[in-house]
Formats: sequence, C-alpha cells, structure tokens
Amino acid sequence: MERVGVLAGTSAVLVAGGVWLHGDEPVRHRQVDVLKLKDFRVPPNTLFPAMAVVHGQNVENMAREAVAKLGGMARFIQKGDRVLLKPNVGWDRMPEQAANTGPDLVLAVARLCQEAQAATVWVTDVSLNDPARCFFRSGIENAAQQANAQLFLPGKNDFLPTDMGGVLLKVWPVNRLFHKVDKVINLPIVKHHSLSGCTLAMKNWYGVIGGRRNQLHQDIHTSICDLAAAVRPTLTVMDAVRVLKANGPTGGSLEDVQRENTLIAALDEVALDSYCLGYLGLRPEQIAFLALAEGRGLGKVRWQDLNVSETQV
Repeated sequence: MERVGVLAGTSAVLVAGGVWLHGDEPVRHRQVDVLKLKDFRVPPNTLFPAMAVVHGQNVENMAREAVAKLGGMARFIQKGDRVLLKPNVGWDRMPEQAANTGPDLVLAVARLCQEAQAATVWVTDVSLNDPARCFFRSGIENAAQQANAQLFLPGKNDFLPTDMGGVLLKVWPVNRLFHKVDKVINLPIVKHHSLSGCTLAMKNWYGVIGGRRNQLHQDIHTSICDLAAAVRPTLTVMDAVRVLKANGPTGGSLEDVQRENTLIAALDEVALDSYCLGYLGLRPEQIAFLALAEGRGLGKVRWQDLNVSETQV
C-alpha cells in the first residue's frame, strides 16, 4: 500500500509539550504537519429531493433508486475521482446482528461509483474490535472484493494530524485516506447506542479518527458535532435494512434486530439522523447532538421541512 507524502495545504507546528499521539505512537520534539480536511460536498440542487427513502427487498435495486432520486451518481462522482466509502465496521459481528453496515449496501454503492467512472474506490473504517475479523465477519471484505474496491485497514502509523476545528476536537489523528481522496460517501447503519442514544450518520465519523477516542465519550454529543462539522461528505446512504434497536452499539442478540428493509439517501446528515430516530422509537429532543448540530448550521432537525421522496422498489 502506497504511503501519503507531504500534502498541499499543510502547516508545520511544534505541538505543545513536545508530544503528539500519532495513532498510538508518541512523536516527540519534532515538527508535525497539521492538515485540514477538504469539504467533500457537491453544490445543492433544488431540482432533486433532499432525501430519498426507498423500501424494498433487494438492496442493490434500493441503492440505485435512492441515488437516482437525488440526481444519480454522476451528480456526486465524476470521471477520475478517488472515492472513499465509510461504512460502520466497528465490531466483530455477522451481518444478521446489525452491528455493522450491511455488505450488500457497500457492494451496491461501490458499483455505482465505478459506473460513474471513479478512478479508485476505497473502503475503510477504524474498527474497535480486531479490524481483520471485523471486515471479514461483517461481509464487507468480500463485498469490496466483489466490487473490485480497495480495502484499507489503517495501522497505527496510518493517521495524520488534522485540525478538526472543534470545541473538543482540536488537532486529532485522522485516517490518512481522508486526505488523499476527492469524494467521501458515508454508509452508516441505524443502531441504538448506550451513551448517545443512537449511532447514525454523524456518529459514524468516530470511525475517521484514531487516538484515544474513548476520552471523547465524556462529552459525546459535542464530540459528535465536532466530527460532523469537520467531515462534510459528498453523500450519505443510511442502512435501515436491519436496525439494531437495543444493546448498541455492539449488539449480538438477534432479538435486538428488526428488519425495516429501507435505505435513505440524503445530503443533510442532521435531517437524516432526525428522520432515522423513528426506527429507534426516539424523538429529536431526546438526542442532544441534533440541536447542537443545527445550532452550528450543519443541517435541519425538522426533516419534514425538506423535499423528501419515498418510493417502493
């Protein structure tokens, strides 16, 4: 796997105290290039809905319909783009347990990107359990292989210091692929979460960063907003085919999983997360990060105010 060299737009700083954690490895008494994430969004277009809800039994058909409703993948991916897909692959679980994004969605979106003539499609996440087992048992390794996409499991030296510009997240180690690609597509899954109440689109950006992520749980709602403000994706396609309704984020029991057979594509992750609360029996006022995110101008909590398409395939 090739290494990222010195990138444009970096600034050299000497980290306060002389120590910065690069992944898990301390870097002492030397200058560190601090990067900024680019804005991966495409321009808004009122000719298309802001959100597309698609119900059905075939995930590939559903994904194609959802993206088509928003203008087609050619709206988001141009010939030669380097594209990064970010599913939730945090846990050593099978697809039926709904702890990770379904592999069929990863396969479908990767194929759509390739049909739009992307130069490269990468699939990555920063897993919490053993990464090799997570990607294998989730079925996402196989999905990437079927789609001829590149799988990237970052090691401790595959993170670059990045100015996140947040309230809690200042300079933080970020998966280096996010500094290499042209477009980013978020592929989260609808799950209960014991601390934040839910893990949806914005919470999925925890899988961008390395370092001591657990310390961010002390103010999890603010950290979720910081991440959502720093990572502005090209497109988000939510997996609500299987929903983990309790004992998240790890799950394990099939009794906690309910089939909803739905995908939701959107450009506004605040509205998308707000919409998906319905699958978990939650209301927006119960989830603090939604109001915080709207207050920062990241999107609208009232998804009902948007142009929403809903279809069955």
